[in-house]
Amino acid sequence: MRAAAARAIHGVRVEGHSLTAELSVASAGVESRDQALLQELCYGTLRVLPRLEALIAILLTRPLRRADRILNALMAVGLYQLSLTRIAPHAAVAATVEATRVLGHPRAAGLVNAALRRFQRESDTLLSRVGTDMADPTLFPAWLVKRLEAAWPTHWREIVTVSNGRPPMTLRVNLSRSSRDAYAQRLAESGLSARPLPGFDAALMLERPVPAQTLPGFADGLVSVQDASAQLAAGLLAPRPGDRVLDACAAPGNKTAHLLEVAGGDLRLLAVDLDRERLQPLRRNLDRLGLDAEVLVADARQADSRWPDAPYDRILIDAPCSATGVIRRHPDIKYLRRESDLAALAETQAAILDALWPRLRPGGRLLYATCSVLPEENQHRVRAFLVEHADARLLPIEPPVGSSNGVAVDPGLQLLPAADGGDGFYFALLERAP
Repeated sequence: MRAAAARAIHGVRVEGHSLTAELSVASAGVESRDQALLQELCYGTLRVLPRLEALIAILLTRPLRRADRILNALMAVGLYQLSLTRIAPHAAVAATVEATRVLGHPRAAGLVNAALRRFQRESDTLLSRVGTDMADPTLFPAWLVKRLEAAWPTHWREIVTVSNGRPPMTLRVNLSRSSRDAYAQRLAESGLSARPLPGFDAALMLERPVPAQTLPGFADGLVSVQDASAQLAAGLLAPRPGDRVLDACAAPGNKTAHLLEVAGGDLRLLAVDLDRERLQPLRRNLDRLGLDAEVLVADARQADSRWPDAPYDRILIDAPCSATGVIRRHPDIKYLRRESDLAALAETQAAILDALWPRLRPGGRLLYATCSVLPEENQHRVRAFLVEHADARLLPIEPPVGSSNGVAVDPGLQLLPAADGGDGFYFALLERAP
């Protein structure tokens, strides 16, 4: 299983693949009882990988050959176990050394063993040295730190700190089937503790994460797992029963389901996404919740009048973005995203807005959302759109009452990642003039 973790991390760090894609492959060869540990090793290692790589550079007398670079990932997994988990040190070392053979590098067993044993002996000294020598102790890419400092001079340190931490597990109670208080009581009866989040009507944050399938009533559609900030989208768009609704870039479908829930399932909803594979969980989610929507594989940049039910009363654009607001859930973003990506993403965002705006009926509303904290993808993008479209009117959005991470920006609302709350999201609500 350590070998599977090393392969996944190598795939992210060296080959540029997403951790989601790597884990889908790695998990196939791991027994079900070890799946949780595999995820812990991958996510945990990637959160602090720059520090682990700095340790490896000290522990090795010379860099590894290109053909042996996967051993860097394996040693990072080993060091993560020794420094930041409760795994017994002897078990962590033995299993990591054994993984050299599984990876086809048996001759490296002595090297890996020596490096991990030295870390055990000298951990305080080595960690102190790394803390002093690291050029950027934020564990973030320098370009992103620079942009965060510029955008959020009083908040950037907290954004980085929260983003390097573990995300909470937040639930969305299906209010068409139960109340939040009633479901919280049901959780308590199952031995699970959860607390409501001010400003988020359906949200409950669990004291400790559990597999979603073990939640009471999960299979029956009483509850879903969804970040608190993301839960604002359905309430802001506020579809009414009978509305024609377009959910663009809809996969994996949490917002799709929530839109249907707030309207009692009575919507003509079209869910669109370019990625056929990512639409599969959307369909499964709707089936679990007993909800119906039309699902279409299509490019939102090329919408036309042949799309079903156009024009629409409500449109949700959950736009492709840098995902800089959800790094704690996807730590691979720190290694996959490049500053040069932002211009291409901004072009895509503008193209989707321009393509879908004519599909909105006069008097209808469009919610533009991203999981980014960068102004270039958020208020700058919406401001440019408003300048170019005289029939677009900005509607006010107030920060959630009682929430500490909402910041009004011009235009729109920015939610920053919060240790005791939701992820980083941006929202702007537009109405098309008659």
